Amino acid sequence: MAAAHRRMSLPQPSTFSVVAADVRTGEVGVAVQSKFLSVGAIVPWVRAGVGAIATQAFANTAYGPLGLARLQAGEAPQEVLSALLGPDAGREDRQIGIVDASGRAANFTGSSCIDWAGGIAGAGFAAQGNCLAGSAVVEALAAAFTASTGHLADRLVAALRAGQAAGGDKRGQQSAALLIERPGGGYAGFNDRYVDLRIDDHVAPIEELARVLELHKLYCFAPMPDEVLEIDEALGREIVRELRRVGALAVPGDAFDDGARAALVAFMHVENLENRVRSDGRIDRQTLGYLRAHAR
Repeated sequence: MAAAHRRMSLPQPSTFSVVAADVRTGEVGVAVQSKFLSVGAIVPWVRAGVGAIATQAFANTAYGPLGLARLQAGEAPQEVLSALLGPDAGREDRQIGIVDASGRAANFTGSSCIDWAGGIAGAGFAAQGNCLAGSAVVEALAAAFTASTGHLADRLVAALRAGQAAGGDKRGQQSAALLIERPGGGYAGFNDRYVDLRIDDHVAPIEELARVLELHKLYCFAPMPDEVLEIDEALGREIVRELRRVGALAVPGDAFDDGARAALVAFMHVENLENRVRSDGRIDRQTLGYLRAHAR
């Protein structure tokens, strides 16, 4: 009776999430949404080169660090699940998704989780949720993640959007989070925290997360190969014109010469775009778009 009372008296992060690994880039991460304040403070646990864990429903937050330690010791996700759940008297109230850095994945949904509750695990990901509008939510999470391409961050947000479109958490929306690590992926390479974004209280947290992710990508991500343009004569003249419009270049002439190149670099540093500075006579689409928007 005491245990049942405790479960009813405490709020539960009933939610949907995806844990995933990109073995090509070495990234591991978690994306999550819930009708729960600051879900990112509870559900996602990630360690570069090791794996990612989502612990939810009547969440046992000890699963995060304990599970990551077991993954780091070489245990497979299914073995980690068994080790975590076995001694836990409250396991039927738990939901957990695990992926390791090699893409092996597993999840578990306790029999006491609020309907609808369940999950799907596949190559490189595990999708799970409880207190959902129906099984279509988890199916949409898995299908969207599997079908998407590009950055792992984009794929995870695409999965959240699809899950929400399929009904999401049947109580509504409140918070969302995206946590991704990769070796040396943090600012200036000093740590592994590649993406760490939280929307703690918002009427449309997934869309706000997507908006903030685009800013994070602009400031922190390296461009993809197909996002880089050669600065030919015409593009060089445009860059010079736009630099003048934003007040970053005052000398005469319209050629993209050494002075204009230095002005572009200075502008990028002022605007926190230093991670996108290049010395190969090219510019990425995001920097060009940012310059054009500011010139307008």
